[in-house]
Amino acid sequence: MGPEAFLPVALVIGYLLGSIPFGLILTKLAGTQDLRSIGSGNIGATNVLRTGRKGLAAATLLLDALKGTAAVVISGYFGGPNAAMLAGLGAFLGHNFPVWLKFKGGKGVAVYIGILLGLFWPGALFFCLLWLATAFTTRYSSLSALVAAFITPIFLWWFGHLALASLFAVLTLVLFYTHRENIKRLQSGTESRIGQKS
Repeated sequence: MGPEAFLPVALVIGYLLGSIPFGLILTKLAGTQDLRSIGSGNIGATNVLRTGRKGLAAATLLLDALKGTAAVVISGYFGGPNAAMLAGLGAFLGHNFPVWLKFKGGKGVAVYIGILLGLFWPGALFFCLLWLATAFTTRYSSLSALVAAFITPIFLWWFGHLALASLFAVLTLVLFYTHRENIKRLQSGTESRIGQKS
C-alpha cells in the first residue's frame, strides 16, 4: 500500500485509538461512580479528578496523551508525515467525539499535547510551559488550555511548520468548541479556579 492509499487508513487508526475512553475504563475498573454522571459528564482527566482519585486522573491524562502520540507514530511509520498528521486529526476527533459513547467524549487537551509530542516535541513543551505560566497567574485550568492552544499554531507557523500550524489551527477550533461552556463561565466570572472547592 502506497503512502497516498494509506491516508484514509491513518485517519481511521487515529480515530480508533483516540476513541479509547481511558478515563471511563480506569474509573470503572476502580469501582468509582460512573464518570458520565458527575461533573461535566465527559471522560477526560479533569472529570476523573472530580472522583477524588488523583492517581486515576494522572493515569488518564498520561494515557489520553499517549494514545495521540501512538496514533501519530504508528501512522507516520507506515505512511509518512501526511499520514501522521491525519492520524493526529483522527485521534483528536475520536477522543472528543467517540462513536461508542454517542459522540460525547473529553475536551481534548491531553490528546492535543500527545499529538504535538509525536509530531513536533518542542511544540508540546511550549504548550505545557504556556499552560503552566497561565495557570500560575490566573489559576484557571480551562483558560490555560485555551491560551496555550490559541498560541501554539502561531508558534508552529513562526518556526516554519506551515502544515502543522494548519492542523493545529483546526484542532484549536475544535478545542474551543469543546470548551464552550467553560468560555461562558469565564465570561460570567463563575468558572472554578484550580484548587477551589466546589
